[in-house]
Amino acid sequence: MGIINTSPDSFFSGSYIPVQKILHTAEKMIHDGADIIDIGGRSTAPGSHPISEEEEKRRMIDALLQVQGTGITLSVDTMIPSVFEACLSYDIHALNDISGLKNSHLASLAADAGLPVIAMASGKIPGDSLSFSATCSLLQGITLRCQDAGIKEYILDPGIGRWITERTASADWELCRKFGELKQFNRPLLAAVSRKSFIGDLTGRTPDNRLAGTLAVTMSLLLKGAQMIRTHDVSETRDLIRVFTEMEGIC
Repeated sequence: MGIINTSPDSFFSGSYIPVQKILHTAEKMIHDGADIIDIGGRSTAPGSHPISEEEEKRRMIDALLQVQGTGITLSVDTMIPSVFEACLSYDIHALNDISGLKNSHLASLAADAGLPVIAMASGKIPGDSLSFSATCSLLQGITLRCQDAGIKEYILDPGIGRWITERTASADWELCRKFGELKQFNRPLLAAVSRKSFIGDLTGRTPDNRLAGTLAVTMSLLLKGAQMIRTHDVSETRDLIRVFTEMEGIC
């Protein structure tokens, strides 16, 4: 999964794509090996500048207009029902909801559209789990909400990363070490660790210089059962996956 952010205050400047470059960037990511492109319009990093629903909607529509008719598989990264509803007027293929389908209207919209959902472990706010056990409880809640809404195809995202200031790097490393235990939910698992702060805390690197650390974590999570990788660096990650599948004898 290649990342296209339309928010200028993304934590990693290299992921911000101006609207006039979205088509070229998406096509290059597909050429480099991405299977799906994830488009987001709102930064959710701690301290990011808040925007209105209307602004997020405008950014998402502007981005989607650039890639209509291309045949590119798209997910939309939003937790706002009105934004998702606007996106449904375009050719999209999945919802990526970092709020874990806590909004029943959003869940109903996804179910009615028959779209797969990527849902992240979240309590009161996105990514607020502070321990592995709490993450498991939140993921269990997602499975129940999907059942209640009639969503049959969904991917679980354990929410690795510093979504809130209280979250520690130790909590992220614990989640990475125990990632394999999440197979208990019998659902595909998303690994979204690209250039995140827990890697920088360990290596002392800025987001621009965290690729090597990201790839090392990604390989470990693949070995522990990750089935989708969300990344800013499609070409390098695709090479890693090719090496991984060859080493493991995976067809």
